Amino acid sequence: MIRKPFFLALFSCLCLQTYAQRIEKQLNDQWTFRFSHQVEQNTATTVAIPHTWNAQDALSGKLDYKRGIGNYEKKLLILNEWKGKRLFLRFEGVNSVADVFMNGKFVGEHCGGYSAFVFEITDRVIYGQENTLLVRVNNGEQLDVMPLVGDFNFYGGIYRDVSLLVTEEACITPLDYASPGVYLTPKEVSRSQAKIDALVKLSNKGAKRDVKVLVQVKDGKKAVCEGHQPIVLAENAEGQVLIPLNIEKPHLWNGRKDPFLYEVELTLWEKDKLIDKVTQPLGLRFYHVDPDKGFFLNGEHLTIQGVCRHQDRAEIGNALRSVHHQEDVSLMLEMGVNAIRLAHYQQAEDMYDLTDRSGIITWAEIPFVGPGGYLDKGFVDSPSFRENGKKQLIELIRQNYNHPSICFWGMFNELKEAGDNPVEYIQELNALSHQEDPTRPTTSASNQGGKLNFITDVIAWNRYDGWYGGMPDALGRYLDNTHREYPQLCIGISEYGAGASIYHQTDTLVRPQPATFWHPENWQTYYHMANWKIIHERPFVWGSFVWNMFDFGAAHRHEGDRPGINDKGLVTFDRKVKKDAFYFYKANWNEERMLHLAEKRCVKRTAEKANFMVFTNCDKAELFVNGKSQGIKQKDAFATIKWNDIRLDQGKNTITVRSLSKPVLVDEVVIEKQ
Repeated sequence: MIRKPFFLALFSCLCLQTYAQRIEKQLNDQWTFRFSHQVEQNTATTVAIPHTWNAQDALSGKLDYKRGIGNYEKKLLILNEWKGKRLFLRFEGVNSVADVFMNGKFVGEHCGGYSAFVFEITDRVIYGQENTLLVRVNNGEQLDVMPLVGDFNFYGGIYRDVSLLVTEEACITPLDYASPGVYLTPKEVSRSQAKIDALVKLSNKGAKRDVKVLVQVKDGKKAVCEGHQPIVLAENAEGQVLIPLNIEKPHLWNGRKDPFLYEVELTLWEKDKLIDKVTQPLGLRFYHVDPDKGFFLNGEHLTIQGVCRHQDRAEIGNALRSVHHQEDVSLMLEMGVNAIRLAHYQQAEDMYDLTDRSGIITWAEIPFVGPGGYLDKGFVDSPSFRENGKKQLIELIRQNYNHPSICFWGMFNELKEAGDNPVEYIQELNALSHQEDPTRPTTSASNQGGKLNFITDVIAWNRYDGWYGGMPDALGRYLDNTHREYPQLCIGISEYGAGASIYHQTDTLVRPQPATFWHPENWQTYYHMANWKIIHERPFVWGSFVWNMFDFGAAHRHEGDRPGINDKGLVTFDRKVKKDAFYFYKANWNEERMLHLAEKRCVKRTAEKANFMVFTNCDKAELFVNGKSQGIKQKDAFATIKWNDIRLDQGKNTITVRSLSKPVLVDEVVIEKQ
């Protein structure tokens, strides 16, 4: 008798079987909201999720924006047909402590504002009628929940999606720190072969049952490899299977060049009945960091062209939707970004999906944040704080384990060793990260010396030479001295940036005072030109990340053109205006032909002679003033062309720049000589 392989037998029977797929129902509409102090009847308002109650007060620069408890309530119809199944609530992000109640009874608490969490409500609901779901959300300061401080807003609310998950009694578990329940570990990856271990975690509520797990790796509709494993799940017990996979001549995930993804389909079978299915991305790559030569992806050196990103924007705070994440990544791709530091906390699942598909190398981190130049501390040496940080690290890693774009786990940002010294705790976090994921290196963002700089696998510094003090050339000296003193240390720049308002324009270049309401755009442009040259000329810098891709909210800041905004972004808070520094990087980082005349917003000129500057990746360009040529010039090594000491006519002048190569690119502005 010839037996079909297990997986072939299964699929030959599918047409005869009834699928028992898990159901995922989004619960974002028709919530009511009130603050906890609003105890009067009929004071709640109707809101939709994502939602934050700080979109207005925090973004207006109000230092004491509302930090307390908000109550979210929703009627949830539980169908009779779901009897005998399992029901879970999944919250993708609630800031920062969430207490969940079903029909007035406590279900559970989650502490941490940036990671997902799941509670099972199978035994908490009444079938065949509407149930009442209440979530009490607290964004108040707590000394045992990370982060304690931060140069950003702590928006309160249910600001990411909420969903109801319905499964069979046996399922691929959603209860493992809200992870997919699936861990795809590359044991060996090369251009000739990839060996992967697929660990699948299972949960059973009910009687003992024999089940099988099938794993298929797909390239489109084609299965390139597969494996299966039977398991006996004991009554009301957990279980797991480990299935080795092998792919010959794998198609590698290769960053922006080729962000290829396989799709892994994991199915759970009881006899010939499909009872659960989960799909996950699989990107196969190998990489390392060299202390002298920097970052290598799939054996080839890659210059990291990185930015940092906060998860908020004008008018809506952190209550972002998928379209907002898509727009952000689109702007990054336009500029030529190939790496991102998602600071200072776990960001939306949409972002990690987008960085996977776009080929953007990603640094993901927990919210272990120090005060920077402000008061208070980011570390309290208490058991509850330590446990909370460890839990948030486990959540970050397990929930995002299968994203190939993530190449670094970040342990901390700008901590200090004075007082409660975090060094021992950072060592614990570093060891925990390697225990959870032995395949990815750890990193951190420091702003001072000390033992904390020698714990993670690679290290980076937040440097603002030329903004908070000194001039940009100090960065070069710092990097050279550090590399010389610690030649085996892998050195990066986790932040560098300068503030800029598009409304602050001048035709003279003077370094402003950061804490004032005068942030001229031309200084930011100069700052980035000088800093990028220093970084780019030092191949031992494994990566650098502009602070920040976008302006973001920080209620305690009173500077720039208005309170409540950190204006170091290369793009304005509303994403409508790209600052000149954006185009400098675009000319240097993106191969798509472009030409940009800088300082077009400086429309009134007072100097006797004017200087003009163009960012372009075209070889040559010609400048015209009122139709008269001022000469043809060639771009320099950093995609810049300058024309200095150009005489203007009194009154209005039309400034035009043209590329010489075809198709001809043109940029133009009318300015006034006063």
